[in-house]
Amino acid sequence: MGLEFNHETCSGCKACELVCSLQNLRVVNPSKAMLKVTAKFPVPGKYYVQICDQCGECAEVCPQEAIRLKGETYRIDKNMCDGCLVCVDACPVNVIKVDDHSMPYKCNNCRQCAEVCPRDALTFH
Repeated sequence: MGLEFNHETCSGCKACELVCSLQNLRVVNPSKAMLKVTAKFPVPGKYYVQICDQCGECAEVCPQEAIRLKGETYRIDKNMCDGCLVCVDACPVNVIKVDDHSMPYKCNNCRQCAEVCPRDALTFH
């Protein structure tokens, strides 16, 4: 079961970014969200969301083995992570972020983005 995106129904409202930052980081700062809504120019009204597809490439490159699969979600163990940020560069969709303490963080499949999406552009399957 994973997060899926349907670009045909996305309106670009960015409610998913807002709820992600609020739910996971307890801040109202969509730029810190673990997904990213972008407009597809030059086509007006077309938006895409970069989402973590839980591919595991971050886990494969982590020298500390701090990223592990738990259920269907790759999670970063902050106690094992040394902050080398190799995982950030390895992410093929550029959705691993770095917090104010230079530590990486990524989607934890909390599903809040899909629940708040008014047009069902984000869903879990």
